[in-house]
Amino acid sequence: MIYTKALKCRECGQEYPKTPTHVCEFCFGPLEVVYDYEAIRRDLTLEKIASRPPNMWRYKELLPLDSDPTIGKQVGFTPLRKSNRLAKKLGVEELYIKNDAVNYPTLSFKDRVVSVALSKAREFGFKTVACASTGNLANSVAANAAAGDFESFVFIPYDLEPTKVLGTMIYGTNLVGIHGTYDEVNRLCSEIAGKHKWAFVNINMRPYYAEGSKSMGYEIAEQLGWKTPRHIVVPMASGSLLTKIDKAFGELHKIGLIRENNAKIYGAQATGCSPISTAVKNKWDIFKPVKPNTIAKSLAIGNPADGFYAARSITQTGGWCEDITDEEVIAGIRLLAETEGIFAETAGGVTVGVAKKLIEEGRIPKNESVVLCITGNGLKTQEAVVDKLGKPPIIKPSLSEFEELIKNKGGFPPSADPKGGPLRG
Repeated sequence: MIYTKALKCRECGQEYPKTPTHVCEFCFGPLEVVYDYEAIRRDLTLEKIASRPPNMWRYKELLPLDSDPTIGKQVGFTPLRKSNRLAKKLGVEELYIKNDAVNYPTLSFKDRVVSVALSKAREFGFKTVACASTGNLANSVAANAAAGDFESFVFIPYDLEPTKVLGTMIYGTNLVGIHGTYDEVNRLCSEIAGKHKWAFVNINMRPYYAEGSKSMGYEIAEQLGWKTPRHIVVPMASGSLLTKIDKAFGELHKIGLIRENNAKIYGAQATGCSPISTAVKNKWDIFKPVKPNTIAKSLAIGNPADGFYAARSITQTGGWCEDITDEEVIAGIRLLAETEGIFAETAGGVTVGVAKKLIEEGRIPKNESVVLCITGNGLKTQEAVVDKLGKPPIIKPSLSEFEELIKNKGGFPPSADPKGGPLRG
């Protein structure tokens, strides 16, 4: 059965047929997918979900395909890990890490949205797929296009981390660096999409693409025993992931799979690119675009497409926003690695650092459940920390030299504590 009905403008409500389009012709508002929730409520049960393989497609009725997925069939159902050591450092009782740093195949949450977008592109008959990206999306489109036998074009800011450039080129995509910010790259891609009839996953395919992020929310609820966390911290670039996790929790409640939805959602940004955080903290109705200046390049979108809707989700759920410096980002990466053995990219450092700040401010209580969303793997952004770790001591193959070394531990690089200073040294 097909559970998608149409596309609909978020602003004026105008409906459109299910085609590769993303902007309302009447008010220029963004389009999103309309579902038959009554049919889904009738057909999708906890027992049916549990009987399916552990991937994002176990919730396929709530995703925008009209046939079975053809791309990314193994994506999703990443670990939700209870993180006691990090909880102790941050001063909370119950903390979980949703770890999309190990998502298949390119180690970020973008594999969720790309598998949906490319499966939908195949339904529409496209042969070529494309994207504008700050890095993780580039990796995922290139990899999944190669596996799915699409030709692909990927457009990135010229100054992305070399590991992310390498992690895109290896798949044989047509990679183009643009001398400009992501927002300038995206504007160019909108022009290209108007001329070349390609499936741009985050432009003309955006209504379908964005729905893939909901799967992270569904998984969190299922992995918590079919309930929402009391607090969830989500990194923000375009703001889409945060809005879709909010939507996922609302849908699960609407169709009766969870009893209540009382999650407060918090947005995390780097201070060098914090348009959504700034708007929320100042209680502005709209955000002001900025020029990014941060090591957290995967979050460096100065004019976020879903910024208004992310701010609205945060406000309506009773959450909040915070942003942190690049130094705090690095401290967050190290803290997560040293307490939980998880190496996150810079966006993960933002999430951990912002959670720390929110807990210290008293906005997140210490006795309620908290989930932190880690969206990408640290192997993708090694450049951010490589000069911050010091050098390992080097000794001769001698027991006496080793004993002398550990006698005072003076030769070992210091670890990071939640305040960014050394734990030992």
